[in-house]
Amino acid sequence: MEMEYEPLGEILTQDVYDAVLFGECLREYEDDKPLPSCLIFGWVGNQRPIHAVCGYDAERDRAVVITVYEPHPNLWINFRERI
Repeated sequence: MEMEYEPLGEILTQDVYDAVLFGECLREYEDDKPLPSCLIFGWVGNQRPIHAVCGYDAERDRAVVITVYEPHPNLWINFRERI
């Protein structure tokens, strides 16, 4: 539901899929609970940056999308490093 009301415009499910599938892992949070997670950065249509925090459930061998947002350009350097 939050993706629908993203302040910089709606984020579609396909956008998340593409960003996660073709993106790069910026940070790993191995101690996160209940699942270890990571921050993934990807582009949607080579125009829109997307950040996705995803957890990995090793027991079930599946990834879980925790949150998705468009990083604000004033808060990130090249959308990869937080200011």
